[in-house]
Amino acid sequence: MLKVTLAQLNYMVGDISGNIRRMREAATRAAAEQADLVVFSELSLCGYYPGDLLDEPSFLQRLDAGLQELLQTTRQFPDLHWVVGAPTRHDGPGKPLHNSLLVLKNGQIRLQYDKQLLPTYNIFDERRHFEPGADTAKVLRVGNCQVGFLVCEDGWNDQGADYATNPFVRMGDAAPDLVISINASPSHLGKREQRHEVFTQAAARHKLAILYINQIGGQDQIVFDGASFAVEPEAGLVFEARRFEEDVCTLELNAQGRFQACDGQTLPTVPAQGLATMEFYRQQIVLGLRDYARRCGFQQVVVGSSGGIDSALTLALAVDALGAENVVGITMPSSYSSAGSVDDSVLLCRNLGIRLYEHPIKELVTTYARQFEASFGEPLKGLALENLQARARGTTLMEFSNAFGHLLLTTGNKSEVSVGYCTLYGDTNGGLGLLGDLYKTEVFELSRHINQHAGRELIPQAIIDKPPSAELAPGQKDEDSLPPYAVLDEILKWHIEGQHLSSKEYAQAAAFVTRLRAEAGGPETIARVQKLVFRSEYKRRQAPPMLRVRPRAFGTGRQMPIAAHYE
Repeated sequence: MLKVTLAQLNYMVGDISGNIRRMREAATRAAAEQADLVVFSELSLCGYYPGDLLDEPSFLQRLDAGLQELLQTTRQFPDLHWVVGAPTRHDGPGKPLHNSLLVLKNGQIRLQYDKQLLPTYNIFDERRHFEPGADTAKVLRVGNCQVGFLVCEDGWNDQGADYATNPFVRMGDAAPDLVISINASPSHLGKREQRHEVFTQAAARHKLAILYINQIGGQDQIVFDGASFAVEPEAGLVFEARRFEEDVCTLELNAQGRFQACDGQTLPTVPAQGLATMEFYRQQIVLGLRDYARRCGFQQVVVGSSGGIDSALTLALAVDALGAENVVGITMPSSYSSAGSVDDSVLLCRNLGIRLYEHPIKELVTTYARQFEASFGEPLKGLALENLQARARGTTLMEFSNAFGHLLLTTGNKSEVSVGYCTLYGDTNGGLGLLGDLYKTEVFELSRHINQHAGRELIPQAIIDKPPSAELAPGQKDEDSLPPYAVLDEILKWHIEGQHLSSKEYAQAAAFVTRLRAEAGGPETIARVQKLVFRSEYKRRQAPPMLRVRPRAFGTGRQMPIAAHYE
C-alpha cells in the first residue's frame, strides 16, 4: 500500500523562494495525512517555462541555492519523499542543463531522472536549453512499492509517431507498481480529452497504474488548467483533481494496484465530458488575466468601451477575473460614433457595476487633421483618417494607463487579427489581449454564455444584436470589408489551424471550404482571405500577447516570417 499526495499548485516563473514556500505548505499537509510521497509538477522549483532565464548565470545560481534550500526543507519531514521538477547541470557535450525529476528525502537526492523527449513544436522550445536524458527507466522502491518516473512529453509518444524513443517501453519492461508523471501541460480546447486518451491507452498497453500531476495558473499567453488524474490498466480513468484551481489531495494505491481515497473509500466516478466549450473559454481567460495582472504588478485594468461586442465581452471577463472595483471603461465618441454606441456603453458598465469615463476625440482628430494638411499640403482622408481615430483612442487609453497605473486590455478577436482588420498603435495598443484566440462567431457565443452564466443580462442584448462596425466612417460595417464572419471564421480555421483542430472541427471547416470552392466567387474569397492573413503578419508581430485557448494560437504557437513570398 502506498499513499501519494498530488500537489497541483500555481507556481510563478523565477519566484524560487515563493515556489518552495508553496511546496512546503503542501508537504505539511502530505505529512499530516501520512503520505509516502508528495508530488509536484514539471520544473516546479523555477516555474514553467523560464525560457532564456536559463542562460543567465545569476538565475542558475539562484536555482542552485533554491535546490539546497529545498533539500534542507525536506529534513522537516524525514519520512516523506518529495518528487520535484528542476533544471539540473549537465556535464559533457550538448546543452548545459537537463529538465529533471528529482526524488528528495530527508536532505538527500535519492533519484534523478532526466527528461528524454524535449518538445520543439507549437509553443514549446525545450531543446533550446536542455539536453535529452538517457534512454533508460528510473525506478525507486518506496515502502513495498516500485515507483517509476516520467516527465511530461516522455508519456506522449507511446504510438511512436513523433520520436524514435518511447520511454513507456523501458518503463513497461521495468514493470513498476506505479508510474508518476510530472507535467506542465498547457490547456487548450480539447486538451483534457487528449491527455486522458493518451495515458489511458498507455496504461492499458503496458499494464501500468499512472498518476499524472499537472500545474495550474497563467504564464504569459498560456494557461495551465491542472486537472491532474489517475488511470488504471483495466478501469481507465479513476480520479481527476479540480480544474483551474489549486488542489492538494492524497490517494492510496492498494495491494491490488488500484487507487482509492486516502481514507480507503472508493473514488467518485470521473465524468467523461468536461466543461462545455464556452465555459472552458470563460474559465481559461479569467484565470489567464488574473495571473497575468498579478504577476506583472497590476491591480486594475482599463478597456476602451466602444459599445461593440468585443469591448463588451472584454469588460465582462475582466470583471469576472478582477472584480468590478478594479475595472474601468472609457468611451471615446468621434464624429462617426452613433448615439446608440455611447448609450450601450453606459448600460453595459451600469450592468457590470464599473466606472465609465467619457473622453470625446472629435476635437483631437480635427486638430490633428488640420495640422497634417498645413504641414504636408494634403488633407487626411480615407483610410488614413479612419486610422487616425483609432490611434487617437489608443493614445488616450495609454495616457490613462500611464497616469493611473491600469493595465490596458486590447479587444481584438482572432478573426480581425488574422486578416489585419485592426489599426497598429490604435486598437492594438495594450498589454494583453483576452479575445485574440477567439473567432468572432465565438465572441458572440461567449457573450451569450456570460449572460446565461450570470443569470441576467450583463452584456446588453442590443450590443449582441447590432451589426459589427468600427464606426470610423459613415455607415461603416465590418462586412463592407470582410466576408460574413460565419464564412470568414471557417476559412480561417481551415487555413490557420488545419489539422491542429479536433477531428470534428477540422472536418467541418474542410467541408465548408470545399463547398465554398464550388460556389461562384468562392475560390476568390478563399484566396483573398489567405492573402490578408499573409500580409498581416507584421501587425501580429507587434500586437500584445493574447491568451491562448485554442490548439494553435498566434505568437509562439504560429511562427511565420514577415518578409516572404506567399502563394
